[in-house]
Amino acid sequence: MTNPLLADWDTPFQIAPFDKISDDDFAPALDAALASHAAEIAVIADATDAPSFANTVEALEAVGKDLDKVLGTFYTVAGADSNPTREALQRDFSPKLAAHFSEISANKALFQRVASVWNGRDALDLTDEQARVLMLSYRGFVRAGAALEGDEEDRIKAIKARLAVLGTQFTQNLLGDEREWFMELAETDLGGLPEFVVATARAAGTEKGVDGPIVTLSRSLIVPFLQFSTRRDLREIAYKAWGARGANGGETDNREIAAETLQLRSERAQLLGHENFAQYKLETEMAKTPQAVRDLLMSVWKPAKAQANADAWILQQMMNSDGVNGELEPWDWRFYSERRRRELHDLDEAELKPYFQLDRMIEASFSCATRLFGLKFQPLDVPLYHEDCRAWEVTRDGEHVAVFVGDYFARGSKRSGAWCSAMRAQAKFPTVQAPIVMNVCNFAKSDPALLSYDDARTLFHEFGHALHQMLSNVTYESVSGTSVARDFVELPSQLYEHWLDVPEVLSEFATHAETGAAMPSELLEKVLAAATYDMGFSTVEYVASALVDLEFHDSDAPADPMAKQAEILANLGMPHAISMRHATPHFAHVFSGDGYSSGYYSYMWSEVMDADAFAAFKEAGGAFDPERARALEDNILSTGGSRDAAELYVAFRGRLPGVDALLKGRGLVA
Repeated sequence: MTNPLLADWDTPFQIAPFDKISDDDFAPALDAALASHAAEIAVIADATDAPSFANTVEALEAVGKDLDKVLGTFYTVAGADSNPTREALQRDFSPKLAAHFSEISANKALFQRVASVWNGRDALDLTDEQARVLMLSYRGFVRAGAALEGDEEDRIKAIKARLAVLGTQFTQNLLGDEREWFMELAETDLGGLPEFVVATARAAGTEKGVDGPIVTLSRSLIVPFLQFSTRRDLREIAYKAWGARGANGGETDNREIAAETLQLRSERAQLLGHENFAQYKLETEMAKTPQAVRDLLMSVWKPAKAQANADAWILQQMMNSDGVNGELEPWDWRFYSERRRRELHDLDEAELKPYFQLDRMIEASFSCATRLFGLKFQPLDVPLYHEDCRAWEVTRDGEHVAVFVGDYFARGSKRSGAWCSAMRAQAKFPTVQAPIVMNVCNFAKSDPALLSYDDARTLFHEFGHALHQMLSNVTYESVSGTSVARDFVELPSQLYEHWLDVPEVLSEFATHAETGAAMPSELLEKVLAAATYDMGFSTVEYVASALVDLEFHDSDAPADPMAKQAEILANLGMPHAISMRHATPHFAHVFSGDGYSSGYYSYMWSEVMDADAFAAFKEAGGAFDPERARALEDNILSTGGSRDAAELYVAFRGRLPGVDALLKGRGLVA
């Protein structure tokens, strides 16, 4: 029988036939797809006709479609619905894929053909997008080590293979720690917890087979527990377990993996002629240099730290007034900050949460996309990989645009965090293909599902990424959608968060789960007034992580990353009661792969632009100004990586932004 992963998919919109695919299909499908791709590459590399854009660069864009199908399907389920078999397959696939792509990038005949096209580019009549694809292809070969010879060539292949193994192991260790730890709560341990937290804790207990409420390491459960629990001793236990992910000793400890990863990245960069990994990595980003990143982060760090220290003093007094002696600790901050928020803004999370129903927030994100870009969303009944998943067909003016899949609830088989990915990216070559885009989140499951305000922002954030994929309108898949500079990719997502705060959006979609009533105007005003509350805390925990990531890579690799982390934080004067958002052993952005390594700063870099970009709407006709929406789609959302990121932003805004809008948006300046 034909392997369902390799067969022609006769499903609606050629969505993977998840109901026909078993875990036994993945390994043979991958082997067949790798062999097919290698044969396709050989035909291009061994061609005897003169290299041209069409027979070399464009030909590379046309091959590997079976491999795309296999990997798009496998990594969808491996990240969002893992099991021991899939985890074992990931461990097997990582070095195999690294070796496969290393062979391609080290193929001298292929590189010579690409280089020949590159060297003769001035005589070619290429479109702007073709010229961009040629540049990226040539640069990609060089940065992968195609120009290396002999021992250096062999060594860089070995480094890539080892890094692939380490990244997979880091992710699986983290998932293991998050999946295994939980703390049972007796009825006497529920002091201070609102009913929505108790309900979530009971649901988590049911999932784990425990008769009663539990706290897990899912952010959507542990954060409200830390906010509301009056049991300081239990907050400490939970917080320390959360912070210790990946650093518990034994088989799931990530500290040695982090150290080896940093060493190998440093060696790789030096083999390619760079002083260190940060310089290598940032060469292709908007920031260009480590110093530019450092300057941005420090310009934000100073006012954020000052605000956080002022807030810490107030929270310390509140804690002492409760008769609790000693220093304010990280497991105290959210508890006293939540109490202070109620006092300052008369805003109670328990009062607020019923207005942020998951289904209504999904509707809100869709509605904004309809008003801005004319998109319509119709539910699709198709088999998906988990019963919690939902799908919609996306259309505009009656024409199919994309398929959107939402997988919103936390579960033990899903890695932590939230992300957007494309099971299939948009392209017009070699044939037209519409994107299949998914958002994966980790919201607490309840009936009805209620979100925190931060959860709702996460939903809008990931849907902003999805729009970048869905509205892509380029020819070549390699520059489609979110295939842009890492410090530009967060612009559409962070920009879209602003529409959650538009009063008319909240007044329409923030309706009470029980009564259906719209959020009262006075509560809406409190929500918007408190939008920058505790921004010193959130900015410090983020920037500290970004600076640690940068310093790890902008120097010789540290033999002991934990000691280096402590040194960096000490030099910054990190407030005692605030921890890094992602400590090294669970810093998946940086250590599960190269994606955000030396690049965690990119959220802040993009925020400089998103604050300025939303100001453009406000300066025009408001949040739904049609001309600004058209300019956003034409110059950013539809263009993918077909042009330089800075050029795209200037085309939209007329200039590059400064940091002032960001500081003002975070409430860190008057």
